[in-house]
Amino acid sequence: MLASTFHLGRLLAAWIAVYMAVAITLNETWLEYIDVHPEGYIVLLAFLLGAWVLSVAFSHVRRVRLVAGELNRSTLSNRQRRRIEVPFEAGEAFDMIDAAIRELPGSVVADSARDSLQVRAKIRRINPYGAHSAYGWALEHLSTPNNQILATVTPNGDDAGSVTLICEPEGPAWTDWFLVDHGTNLENAEAIVRAITRRVAERRRCEQAQVRDTVTEKELTVARLNLLHAQVEPHFLYNTLASAQLLTRSDPARADEMLGNLISYLRHSLPRTEDAPSTLGEELERARNYLDILKIRMGPRLNLQVDLPEALNKALFPTMMLQTLVENAIKHGIEPKPGGGTVWILARALDSTLSVTVADDGRGFSAEGGGTGIGLRNVRERLRLAYGSAASFSIVSNFPSGVAATITVPLALQGGGKQHA
Repeated sequence: MLASTFHLGRLLAAWIAVYMAVAITLNETWLEYIDVHPEGYIVLLAFLLGAWVLSVAFSHVRRVRLVAGELNRSTLSNRQRRRIEVPFEAGEAFDMIDAAIRELPGSVVADSARDSLQVRAKIRRINPYGAHSAYGWALEHLSTPNNQILATVTPNGDDAGSVTLICEPEGPAWTDWFLVDHGTNLENAEAIVRAITRRVAERRRCEQAQVRDTVTEKELTVARLNLLHAQVEPHFLYNTLASAQLLTRSDPARADEMLGNLISYLRHSLPRTEDAPSTLGEELERARNYLDILKIRMGPRLNLQVDLPEALNKALFPTMMLQTLVENAIKHGIEPKPGGGTVWILARALDSTLSVTVADDGRGFSAEGGGTGIGLRNVRERLRLAYGSAASFSIVSNFPSGVAATITVPLALQGGGKQHA
């Protein structure tokens, strides 16, 4: 109440002071040369001027109260200043404030300088009471029809910026003693603050949605990797146990050896956590246990040759992939071939990549030796999920017979370098 009373009194006093100065000047110059007694007219005009000023000022006060919900020196002022903290770097804060100002109703000119982080704009003052209202005869009609906005972005570190916003009439400051803007600059300031708040909230929602999508995608990827890892041929376990059962009657020593290899194989096949990647040495030991079991069953029909440099034993390698290639070579290459054959396991490091090849001299690509291809599809899918385009898988015919399959992944050693799942 006190603020609005002071505002009304200030406007009335300013206009009455100007009126009295004009009246005194006229009285001392030319009214004394004519036989007129202007005292009554002066008082009447002063009364009419005061009523006019008070009506316009009262309209300004009431409208500011509707817009701001409260009355004080700040909200009643024609010139509004805001400081907005934006939790993004200065360039992004500038883009937000620039877009918010350009989208204001009546924005006719906007000069923005991204290097200096400043935006200057002129906003056409819109008649808040309609085009045909008495607003056209109000006090502010005596001034320019435009408001102006100056926004300056100040960097606050690498990830924050603050915006200093000034919304004011286009006229000089002394005109505020005589003119009102009916809260148009208050509306502009509040609209820009709302726009920045909305844009920041929208940005936060997008970031949260991206985090949720990333977490969901990661969970799906882990689930798919676990599913692919779990697709191990169960018949191997059944056949091994059946063979061990038979050998316990005829050759207990070989049965004991087979069960020992099976135990070692199963121990290496236990699921691993994401923080415990496998190494090429561990994968080779698992493959050896598997092949040793098969050698007991197949006898001289199966031979194994391994060429793995000692330095590559600690190289990180995807779990169960070497085992899949070895199983594929046995099942579709060596077992169907009369007389059996040989399986080769070779590993080489070239530049920053590791290549592991499993080759055989079995049946090769034949209708009789072909399978469903699930194991090889799993290899390709797991490589894609774990490494993207940084890994590759190829399978070609071996000379003079058989197949050679090669997996190439980025080279990384256990305890150092980049680790991959």
